[in-house]
Amino acid sequence: MSTISATRTGLPAGTWHVDPVHSSVGFSVKHMVVANFRGGFGTFDVTLDEQGLRGSADVASIDVSEENLNGHLLSPDFFDVERTPRVSFESTSITRDGDELTVEGELEIRGVKQPITLTGTTAGPVKGPAGERIGFTLETVIDRTSFGINWNMELPGGGFILDNEVTLTANLEFGKAQA
Repeated sequence: MSTISATRTGLPAGTWHVDPVHSSVGFSVKHMVVANFRGGFGTFDVTLDEQGLRGSADVASIDVSEENLNGHLLSPDFFDVERTPRVSFESTSITRDGDELTVEGELEIRGVKQPITLTGTTAGPVKGPAGERIGFTLETVIDRTSFGINWNMELPGGGFILDNEVTLTANLEFGKAQA
C-alpha cells in the first residue's frame, strides 16, 4: 500500500483516471550500439488518488514497428506474456516542487519487483470541455536484466545487440473522476 501523506499536498485532491487516447506509456533501448529503438504499450490503466499513483500495462498490447519482433518480445526471452501478462507500478511517495515531479515506487516486470524513481513534470489542473485535467510527463532508466530480461547477442565487432539500460516514459493526461 502506498504512503503519500504530506508529499501529496502539492497535487490536486480527488481521484484522477488516465485518458488513454491522450496518453502513452513507452520504452526505448539502444540497439546495435548506434540507435535508440522505441516501443510502447497500447493498453494501460493509471489512477492517481489519495493512495498514490498506480498503473499497469497489458503486455500483450506491446507495440513496435515490426510484427515479428512483437512475437519475440512476448516470448520468455523478454516479457513472457503467458506467465506474466501485466507490467505494474505502485508509488510509495510523490513529491512536487513547482512543476517538477518525483515519484518513487515499485515496478513489477516478469514477477520481479524493483524500486524505481520516476522524474518529470506536471501541468494543470485546467478546466475544459472534457472536465478538469492534469498531466504528468515521467521518465526513468532501469536495468532490464534486474527484471530477468536477459536475452542478448554479441556483435562480431564488439558490443551487444541490446543495451541493458532501458528508458521508460509515461506521458499521462488524467481526467478528474466525478464525485
